[in-house]
Amino acid sequence: MKYFEVEFTIKPMSTDASDLLAALAGEAGYVQQSLFDEDTLRSCIDDFPMEGTSIIYNVREAEDRDWNEQWEQEGFEPIIIERNVESEKRKENAINGIIINDGRHLPMDDSSLHFPLSSFLNIEIDAKLAFGTGTHETTRMICKEIIQCARGARVLDCGTGTGILSIVALKLGAHEAIGYDIDEWSVDNARHNAVINRVDDRFTSLLGDASIIDNIDGDFDLVLANINRNILLADMPRFVSKMNKGAILILSGFYTADCQQLIDKAADLGLGLVSQNQDQDWTCLVFKY
Repeated sequence: MKYFEVEFTIKPMSTDASDLLAALAGEAGYVQQSLFDEDTLRSCIDDFPMEGTSIIYNVREAEDRDWNEQWEQEGFEPIIIERNVESEKRKENAINGIIINDGRHLPMDDSSLHFPLSSFLNIEIDAKLAFGTGTHETTRMICKEIIQCARGARVLDCGTGTGILSIVALKLGAHEAIGYDIDEWSVDNARHNAVINRVDDRFTSLLGDASIIDNIDGDFDLVLANINRNILLADMPRFVSKMNKGAILILSGFYTADCQQLIDKAADLGLGLVSQNQDQDWTCLVFKY
């Protein structure tokens, strides 16, 4: 897949202006060439809500190479996600958390954990160009929620990335997961990671946007989406159209400031808010249909 690289110059430079521009520029679909909308990008800059701020930009075609090559060679430190300690009492043999690793680096002891390592689920991720190793706050929050509701579920994974959310759900007892992504790198990488984790017999990875949901037979018990606010707002009606009564929808990928728009949209679609969790400036919302 071809990408554009967009370089911005902000004057006067400030962290607030940079963060706001990053949020607004996402509406232009920039980076991926097939989705790039320069008119929308210009409009975002022309209507930039910080007075006295000047923004210029330059668009060029990004070099088609593996930008994660060094990261892949070095790997990453394990990401440990513990279930909520204050939650209700668990069975003795319950899964108490998830360890996401690259197959080369594993935690050596559980001295800093609330639960013994033996009660953690091990997930190995070989992340190529795809998003989702568990390092991001949004991925970690969704994984923590999946621990509570995956068993026996049929899962729809929207914007699957590395396939991590599907793989976590399947290893926690989901009976099937179907993921889709607009990036062929992600689709192939998700399949590869499903094989590594030995869940490929229950996982399907599809290439496409949310319209591909219309062609999937049957409905789902658990829908996962770690995507930006505007895509979520546009795609939520499709998500709901494929949800069983009582199904769970877990959303993240957006700033806390965006929550109310998503909660209002969910209410219009007949979804009730179950929980809202925050990590840094990011939020995870859980709804029930």
